[in-house]
Amino acid sequence: MLSVRILRKVSHVTICAALTGAIIGLAPAAQAQDLSDRQWYLEPMQAEAMWEVSKGEGITVAVIDTGVSASSKTLAGRLLPGEDLTDRPGSATDDYAGHGTGMAELIAGTGAGGGIKGLAPKAKILPLRVTLAEDDGFVDAEDQSLENAVRVAADSEAQIINMSLGSVGTEELEAAIEFAVGKGKLIFASTGNSGKDYSEYPAGFPEVVGVGAVTEKNKVAEYSHGGNVDLTAPGSDFPGWCDNSFSRRCTTSGTSNASAIASASAALIWAEHPDWTANQVLRVMMQTASKAIDGSDYTTRLGYGTVRPRKVLLDGEGDPGDPDQHPLLKQEESPSPSAQPEGGSSDGDESASDRVKVADEGDDGPPTGLLIGSGVAVVLVAAGAIGFLVLRRR
Repeated sequence: MLSVRILRKVSHVTICAALTGAIIGLAPAAQAQDLSDRQWYLEPMQAEAMWEVSKGEGITVAVIDTGVSASSKTLAGRLLPGEDLTDRPGSATDDYAGHGTGMAELIAGTGAGGGIKGLAPKAKILPLRVTLAEDDGFVDAEDQSLENAVRVAADSEAQIINMSLGSVGTEELEAAIEFAVGKGKLIFASTGNSGKDYSEYPAGFPEVVGVGAVTEKNKVAEYSHGGNVDLTAPGSDFPGWCDNSFSRRCTTSGTSNASAIASASAALIWAEHPDWTANQVLRVMMQTASKAIDGSDYTTRLGYGTVRPRKVLLDGEGDPGDPDQHPLLKQEESPSPSAQPEGGSSDGDESASDRVKVADEGDDGPPTGLLIGSGVAVVLVAAGAIGFLVLRRR
């Protein structure tokens, strides 16, 4: 969904919240429909069957973003007070861009009032509001809201941290990430939406699960970054908020959406296996992910595959393995990036339809970065451009 990039003055740090792709306003009739009708991924992920086993109850996901609006009907009863790490007016439950609310709804929305059905509808959301770039495209170099939010999440009850944003890595951010992982947190972050093969952070840090996006046609989206992808998840053509007025729904695409779906998938698994550690939850996610159509265990754009929590919840697959060994750090020690995660391989009986096409033909991802928002000028950016200085959907 949303992808907000921030360029910090002087330090040149970019924070991209998930916002890549065309944002197309929905007609009033479409808005009146139950939005779950537009959530195409719920059926192939077998959400209804999974919800018979787990809805994410007992799990809290920290959403580090632009805030999460308390006015969202579908998040009623799901929101914790959170914390505002910015100097903006309002609190953590005031969303100044609309992005954080959209991510939280994808994770834990109840569907109330015809709204978004989150993949983990009984999980709790801890909103942590940070400073992301708006019209001027810059955040002061001294701003430490992102790093501070990670540390707040590390000290909180949240088991999972979702960051549908991206930045150039800093030592302070890396230290905060390491602190959170040391506290047993499982961290997901969007990889980026320029279709390039370079790392954005925090997804590029070795302890963080970098999440790329796949389309309804089971292809890696053309906009989805490669090079630092660990897992992929559905991310294209989702219903989402157009802006912070929460008056219009748009169709959004991006790795922000995908990161939220991966976080929700982890919540479903962890709720069913509360004695597992973050390392064990991630290990079974890697083992049971849908692989590339050519059978590769790992590719730079698909990572270890597309998340399939149903394989764990419904089929009982996945070996949690060593509770203390981070599977991504273990992978780094392997001489081959195609080696399986420690603890076993994915099932061998998957159908061809479960396999993911890695080379997208370009007919699914957004061809341009056309941004349409209430009171915001239309911005047209060539596909693949990396210098967005405005709020972007990812």
